[in-house]
Amino acid sequence: MAGILVRMENVVTAPALTPERIAVVIPALNEALRIRDVVEGALRHCPNVIVIDDGSDDGTATALAGLPVTVLRHARRMGKGAGLRDGFAEALRRGFDAVIAMDGDGQHSGDDIPRLLATGNRFRGWIVIGARLRKRANQPRHRRLANRFGDWGIAWGTGYQVADSQSGQRLYPADVCRLGCSGMPGEDFVFEAQILMSAAQQLGTRCVSVPIEARYNQVHGAPDFRPSHFRPLRDLWRITSHIVLQCVRRGGLWEVHKRVRQHPPVIDDPSGEFAGVQARPQAR
Repeated sequence: MAGILVRMENVVTAPALTPERIAVVIPALNEALRIRDVVEGALRHCPNVIVIDDGSDDGTATALAGLPVTVLRHARRMGKGAGLRDGFAEALRRGFDAVIAMDGDGQHSGDDIPRLLATGNRFRGWIVIGARLRKRANQPRHRRLANRFGDWGIAWGTGYQVADSQSGQRLYPADVCRLGCSGMPGEDFVFEAQILMSAAQQLGTRCVSVPIEARYNQVHGAPDFRPSHFRPLRDLWRITSHIVLQCVRRGGLWEVHKRVRQHPPVIDDPSGEFAGVQARPQAR
């Protein structure tokens, strides 16, 4: 997958993102099997971890006993979107400059946090996506096809292409977190699609992807990952129909199509394995 070179004129003036200036937000629904490992992995790279227990009934919160984390609990299941919103709101209340979101099932590694932070400092104000490009052959074929379809749909909503738009491991700048807490539409997994579109349309925010490794049960073995809450057919239909309806309402579909084709994915990969050239923007 080719990347593109992006240059910008302004100089970065905001303080650098550091582990102390960000929070890791982890929505969790019945994740007792892996949540402690996930949180301990995040704590190795960031002292500020916020877990949102979305009405779990398997002892997810109990599994975190003794760890220096903030746990917010929903009395009933409210969906991933609500979990992210509440995590964003808590991070903003505590004055953090950005949030790194991770899933609680173990498919995201805390060891990728430094990569997202480094890219976040090179691309200040951008959303950073941990794109599952390394060892992508490990990804089940149906998930790979579903993700490509999702990338196509997201591009129509943002006006630019995104590498692995379905990944839940992302760095969100504070202004994007505020947007997510402002009554933006979209629930459950649709929220993650909507926040990319709303940030592009309302804030002019772009996405940059940093390659991470795809982690799946049949490859990594015990302890097993629990079955994903994401259902490709059901949830991609919800996401795509949500996007298409918005695009039709806005109109100008031919212009959107041309803009999407002119803006391929931006991939920050100094090794050059995935990017044709290394992107080097300064700031907005």
